[in-house]
Amino acid sequence: MKLWYALLIFVPAALVAELAGGAPLLIFVLSALAILPLSTMLGDATEHLATHTGPTVGGLLNATLGNLAELIIAVVALRAGLIDLVKASITGSIIGNLLLVLGAAQLVGGLKYKVQKFSPHLAGMNAALLIIAAVGLIVPALFHGAHPDPARVATVRMSEFVAVLLIAGYGLSLLYSMGTHRAAFAESAHEAAHTADGEEGAPGWSLARSIVTLIVVAVAIAFMSELLVGATQESIHTLGLSELFVGIIVVPIIGNAAEHSAAIIMAARNRMDLAVGIAVGSSVQVALLVAPLLVFAGLLFGQPMDLAFTTFEVASVALAVWIGAAIVFDAESNWLEGALLLAVYAILAVAFFFF
Repeated sequence: MKLWYALLIFVPAALVAELAGGAPLLIFVLSALAILPLSTMLGDATEHLATHTGPTVGGLLNATLGNLAELIIAVVALRAGLIDLVKASITGSIIGNLLLVLGAAQLVGGLKYKVQKFSPHLAGMNAALLIIAAVGLIVPALFHGAHPDPARVATVRMSEFVAVLLIAGYGLSLLYSMGTHRAAFAESAHEAAHTADGEEGAPGWSLARSIVTLIVVAVAIAFMSELLVGATQESIHTLGLSELFVGIIVVPIIGNAAEHSAAIIMAARNRMDLAVGIAVGSSVQVALLVAPLLVFAGLLFGQPMDLAFTTFEVASVALAVWIGAAIVFDAESNWLEGALLLAVYAILAVAFFFF
């Protein structure tokens, strides 16, 4: 994970390019590369902070801050009025975590270990949460398609109520995994508490260092996100890509790069509980927490956003959830499952490229 820190050189490079009035595409690339190590530092700070708070609060910190980098990018884009890009990034994050990240983790782990097993409690809860997440995203799309609402006023209003219910569902899942049924998840939580910085036995950070790093890095990500979003429109035009493709493929990879690499590293160490928790859990967080929060952020910024995605996006999410739930339900994995998940992701990426 420390290799990511070498990319911090792109933080001042992006600032220089912005101040010098560089080409939007150059600023877009540099700021995107700068966010990669910053998101890694954010994850490290969260992990080390969790070691000072105990397993319950630590688990809550990991759950709520796991997608903070992506949330910051989305909020900045939403404030700029790029609602379609934000909605596409939500779809892309769910699909990417379930197919790309989980697939890569299973492939890498499966090449080293013939069969990898993980907690059936984790598998069952994640499968159930994935289905609930799919319902929360499919129903608003069905509502908008069946109900005449050209101005999307009723769709936005309905999405606000759905957002509240999704957040409540996410809160109940935390209560279940870290409260009433905490013992069933104790082994995974124990591993997570001892793998800060991706290395077992690594020296921990002080509480003050963890908090200061978290705040400073979050501010830096917000600033880099401003540069990234400001250059997005012209960069998309220069590259000849659609806003939908950039939102679904490019933005989620930038925002979740650190989590992606962490899941693969854990799978290579035969810690599939952690790998699955990172990959599938991140998708659940996006659907049940990040997406609803963005609905309310839209109200705050005067950029009303609903949860009614396009038919193609909804179908893609439904397929990813169905495949992801089927893969994790038996609580074991192998390299073939990983390779097939990557193939499905590639198929969807090609489809969105030509969409």
